[in-house]
Amino acid sequence: MGSASELNLPLLPGLDSHCRIADLSSDAIEDFLEHRPVQLRWWPRLIAWESRLLWLLSGSSIVVSVFNYMLSFVTMMFSGHLGSLELAGASIACVGIQGLAYGIMLGMASAVQTVCGQAYGAGKLSAMGIICQRAIILQLGAAVLLTFLYWFSGDILKAIGQSESIAAQGQIFARGLIPQLYAFAISCPMQRFLQAQNIVNPLAMMSVGVFLVHVLLSWFVIYVLKFGLLGAALFLSFSWWLLVLTNALYIILSPRCKETWTGFSIQAFKGIWPYFKLTVASAVMLCLEIWYSQGLVLISGLLSNPTLSLDSISICMNYWTWDICFMLGLSAAASVRVSNELGAAHPRITKFSVLVVNGTSILISLVFCAIILIFRVGLSKFFTSDAEVIKIVNNLIPLLTISIFLNGIQPILSGVAIGSGWQGVVAYVNLVCYYLIGLPIGCVLGFKTSLGVAGIWWGMICGVLIQTITLIILTARTNWNAEVEKVIVRMKKTAENETPNNFVVEA
Repeated sequence: MGSASELNLPLLPGLDSHCRIADLSSDAIEDFLEHRPVQLRWWPRLIAWESRLLWLLSGSSIVVSVFNYMLSFVTMMFSGHLGSLELAGASIACVGIQGLAYGIMLGMASAVQTVCGQAYGAGKLSAMGIICQRAIILQLGAAVLLTFLYWFSGDILKAIGQSESIAAQGQIFARGLIPQLYAFAISCPMQRFLQAQNIVNPLAMMSVGVFLVHVLLSWFVIYVLKFGLLGAALFLSFSWWLLVLTNALYIILSPRCKETWTGFSIQAFKGIWPYFKLTVASAVMLCLEIWYSQGLVLISGLLSNPTLSLDSISICMNYWTWDICFMLGLSAAASVRVSNELGAAHPRITKFSVLVVNGTSILISLVFCAIILIFRVGLSKFFTSDAEVIKIVNNLIPLLTISIFLNGIQPILSGVAIGSGWQGVVAYVNLVCYYLIGLPIGCVLGFKTSLGVAGIWWGMICGVLIQTITLIILTARTNWNAEVEKVIVRMKKTAENETPNNFVVEA
């Protein structure tokens, strides 16, 4: 890799006919951004440099995020063809029960993304394996508590107003997902541990392989063995355990992890409390975000025709969630880029990376919006042949496209927040925007007007829009030099303690 001093060029180090910008190091780019005004002609090449790094991470991260979600997506598709009641029960279980657990697990695991990403950027590799083990311990503890929620899901769904028939089907599906809960607890930290080291291609291949196995098993269990809804849920759990096994084998056996994974250690049980505080802030931040959209699906089940309402909004939410999963891949890449560059003391590259990833995600969202509008009827038929449900979904498509466009900004800024360690601040933003503004608006429009499901969705859009504007302001006003100083202080504390167990980020 070239550096600014080695290349000794008057404008941009390495930008001549003999050296490609892709060959430059982060140090050289940071030095250029710090000491020279950037001329307009260099911006396309700078954007190309950052985009290359971003897509090396995000391409595979998107594959991981999408195919992990597609495990549930395929199960829902097969469940929908069992009948409308089965689809409604599986939908309410996925949203009200599995979604709650997924929010907690994904939120807690984002702490791994923050701490391991900054440690990797700073070269503190030995701390990373301990951090991953600590996260798994905490998440397995959370899984034990959440097991009761799964087992008694039928009573819980009825208590929040769902019909008895839908709640009964939801309980069957949720109980079959209990093994998946423990797979979540192990898989989420391991995946973020690998992503923090820029190990994403192997993760993508494992996710695709498990998905292909899952499709065949789901078809065989539901259509050949006719195990029904319980069989669909159990084999979804089985597929997630296959994912855990392949991830674990890679971490233990791969030479790429030999410096970051040195085996199981008792140190993982030390310093649990400081790390626990960060995981709580991380979990609250993402749970408030994930539960918001899922809560609106639950509310839809309280409308006058719950089966139709649930079927229509769950179909739209599945496609919206598919888009979210795509953006979560970009978000994960943004988080890794931000945390790595902050750890390497590159504030200007960090800021530049934030701008590039947001511009990229907005362009992708516009493409997705066009696809949804063009194929609006065909997309509904993947889930149902009910003409009335298809009609309602068709009416909701404009709201879905607005939500997808907002997804081009909001998840990326959340990824920036995770990479920077701002989870506590964003948790408060989510609470106010979603639950004190968006949710009440949705309830009023859904139940007090003739809008119904559309009114509930309009409330969700209002909350997301206000949250997005708030995150834009927060990110635009960030002093990235100050953020680097915070990371440097953390690194010094780690060196002074001479053990990795105190390497945490204060929430």
